[in-house]
Amino acid sequence: MSLSLRRVRRAVMGVSDAEATAFSRGDTPTWKHLETAVRSAVGGYHEVLDGSHFEDLIPRLDRTPLEFRGYAYEGAAMGLTGLDCFLPGRSRLQAYLAGPGSPHIYMAHIGAGEALARLRRKPEPLMRRLADPALRWLVMDGYGFHEGFFKQRRFVERQQVPVHLSAFARRVFDQGIGRSIWFTSGADADRISRAIAAFPAHRHADLWLGIGVACGYVGGVDRATIEALRAAAGRHTSQVAVGTAFVAKGRLRAGNPIPDTELACQVLCGISGQAAARLVDEAFEDLPDTPSAPAYDTLQRRLATSLAASPSAAGDAS
Repeated sequence: MSLSLRRVRRAVMGVSDAEATAFSRGDTPTWKHLETAVRSAVGGYHEVLDGSHFEDLIPRLDRTPLEFRGYAYEGAAMGLTGLDCFLPGRSRLQAYLAGPGSPHIYMAHIGAGEALARLRRKPEPLMRRLADPALRWLVMDGYGFHEGFFKQRRFVERQQVPVHLSAFARRVFDQGIGRSIWFTSGADADRISRAIAAFPAHRHADLWLGIGVACGYVGGVDRATIEALRAAAGRHTSQVAVGTAFVAKGRLRAGNPIPDTELACQVLCGISGQAAARLVDEAFEDLPDTPSAPAYDTLQRRLATSLAASPSAAGDAS
């Protein structure tokens, strides 16, 4: 692709650094860590705008440091989904999920949802075309994250929910909103707690699950902050644990585990990251999928039950 065409694509479809980092409120190590995560995702998205052929794209994504590589693959899925929306033919996203994006399949589904939000496309029609009945709901998580992150006033402060979403989709949308709050609150336990408390009570459980996902995957905080989060979650600590365990499996599958994930699992789940990943594997076994019990909901319920019955970190994480 010519340099001029790449510049046009970035000018029309790109995300500026100012927009990507507008959420940041300081220069502490935590804020800088969060900025790096966002920049890595935007970088992966821009790599697709520069050229979407996998044989060239994947080596460019793999230049991202291992800790942040999942974000680059997330951003690439966002870009590929955007191209699918505008250019007919074989689905680039589905080829990516079945091919080089498979190790990062959790993050790739999230990136697809972010693209649909950015392009103002309804997410559920795409979700129905994706193969995995549980992981396809991560598209909705990405959709919610984008809206909470880039449209904070509307979806966090005013607490709006898109009217076109189905009942369960609204719950997973809230999980994405919760994850966005991790970023916009600077991973600060007090700010997170106040932001969630302002929502109607029936939304709290899913918002806290999103916080668990963010704490486990994004990290950037110390043990004291994670312990403060656990205390602030109150009766929703089980949801926080489910989110953290789930992404421990995601990082293990992608081959990019980090100490922050291990610490979050020990504090929030009471077990090691490896043990949490095993529980996720068990929850996926023979997973049913019905309109009244979506596979992703069943997965989370199974995981919550397993975590509640699991041995403590003292016995399993040593």
